[in-house]
Amino acid sequence: MTSRIVVSAVCVFSRDGRLLTVRKRGTERFMHPGGKPEPGETAAEAASRELAEEVGIDVAPQELDYVGFWIARAANEAGTEIEATVFTAPGVHDPAGIRASAEIAELRWLDPEAELPQDLAPLLTDHVLPALVAARNATQ
Repeated sequence: MTSRIVVSAVCVFSRDGRLLTVRKRGTERFMHPGGKPEPGETAAEAASRELAEEVGIDVAPQELDYVGFWIARAANEAGTEIEATVFTAPGVHDPAGIRASAEIAELRWLDPEAELPQDLAPLLTDHVLPALVAARNATQ
């Protein structure tokens, strides 16, 4: 039987269009900043809180832009799925001003349209990146 975890995640972009990914301590896969909501939190409130805790970016929940909702295989828990609500942080962010905090062991910026590394979370590769690329192509 598969268990399911509810999470919120946030896409953060640099001025040159690279996407921020993070690797949590004790894991091997890179993913978006984000995590599980606390009791009573909305998906956007959880995303806002996690973004501040994990990488030091303060964005009010109402300023986050909704990207989508997906169910995907969990990156670091065998036999588990995640139910993810994904947002985009407004504006662009300077990589020099972002720091790994809380349970984040490593930060990495990637080009969403370049060849992808093999150590990305399934939510990112199977759902979010295709949605971001499609949205970018639709506006060009």
